[in-house]
Amino acid sequence: MNIERIPSSLPVPFSKAVRAGGFLFLSGVLAMDAQGGIIDGDVQVQTRAILERIAQSLKECDTSMASVVRATIWLADLGDFAAFNEEYARHFPEGLPSRSCVQAVLYKGAKVEIEVQALDIR
Repeated sequence: MNIERIPSSLPVPFSKAVRAGGFLFLSGVLAMDAQGGIIDGDVQVQTRAILERIAQSLKECDTSMASVVRATIWLADLGDFAAFNEEYARHFPEGLPSRSCVQAVLYKGAKVEIEVQALDIR
């Protein structure tokens, strides 16, 4: 089996994505600006920024949001669940992936982190 590791442009020890076994596994994504700080905004603003970045990463890997089969979501506050869901659903018009959502303390006060797995359709 071939494993392809796609490096992150961030100065941290992880791959942005890994291709293996017909799937593409993306590392967790936070709503970060170019300097590595968490962008200001509520959970919907951060969710939108994250999902746009995920869509861009998938595009760079020759696939799209339509190929996402699984998502894991961490929310800093489960009180944001409804607002998160409202924004999240807008990014999967072709059907929602399976998912898990839990509460966690996130890096630098982020409100949400998302990781996805997608079919490697290239």
